[in-house]
Amino acid sequence: MSDTHWWFSDLAVVIVVTGALTLGVFSGIDGPARILLLIPLLLFFPGYALVSAMFPDRPNDDYQSFDEEKTGLGNPLLVTGGLETVERFVLSTVFSVALVSAIALLTSVTPGGLMLETVLSGIAVTTVVLSLIAIGSRYRCPPAQRFTPALSLEAVFFTQRRPTAYDQTSTRPYNVAIVIGLLLLVASGGFAIANPPQHDGFTEFAVDTEPVTGETETMYESSYTAGEPQELQATITNREHDERTYTTVVLLERVSYDGDDVTVHETAELTRQSATVDDGDTQQQTLEITPSMDGEEFRLTLLLYDGEPPASPTAENAYRTVQLPIELE
Repeated sequence: MSDTHWWFSDLAVVIVVTGALTLGVFSGIDGPARILLLIPLLLFFPGYALVSAMFPDRPNDDYQSFDEEKTGLGNPLLVTGGLETVERFVLSTVFSVALVSAIALLTSVTPGGLMLETVLSGIAVTTVVLSLIAIGSRYRCPPAQRFTPALSLEAVFFTQRRPTAYDQTSTRPYNVAIVIGLLLLVASGGFAIANPPQHDGFTEFAVDTEPVTGETETMYESSYTAGEPQELQATITNREHDERTYTTVVLLERVSYDGDDVTVHETAELTRQSATVDDGDTQQQTLEITPSMDGEEFRLTLLLYDGEPPASPTAENAYRTVQLPIELE
């Protein structure tokens, strides 16, 4: 590989593969394939881009000698301007874990929250930006000193082919430690990707309100005419982590009030409507109701059920409940 023409090839590959893998995850790939796509995005690419930006040059393998009478040091020390490939490889995994953790912490306080889409977008953008910075850093290095990755398996392990101040030290324990550490990291990372922490699911259920002005008495339509159909808008937002089918039941209740106590004297079901809502989506329901009942005080009770409602829908057995006092003319 030529320093003159291909010194930036590894970083170009990081940028292209990061974009491709991110697009693959966003396209809906699931299961083991998704885990395989996310592992390099989370455990290697961000750290590799950061290490490349911090150490754009290659090691020079020069030695600096010391005067034992002045310093007390009898062995020379290796003076290196950069990092060996094995050192870059190990630091890339360490820095990746740190970067991903920091990005996850930052996204948790954003409006998007701690979701896969926001975290992965932050990781992809960070990786691309750091890669571009690394390319600029290498470009400023003299061509002879630019780091160029070696396309060999030996490059990711310690060897004794290069002279060091510790030639008599066996490198086998270090290589074994690298292999074990990487296997544990990949296994734990894969498990975390396959089993992400999730908050308890919930569903939002509400009635659409009118714009509030100085003349607003109620934020919803509260006046109805007996026997005449009228529309009521309700919204359902699914945050249950999967697709759900809901059923909305609207009851007209004739009630009486005694302080905070409410007594229901008569109940009539006006309508019911089902809706299938994907996770994270909001769907609006147009409920057509025709109230017909004699009395003075009434309220509409909207009952939301996750699935089919029971034979006798009540506020006690509903998943979500909205109660609206109304006037019936």
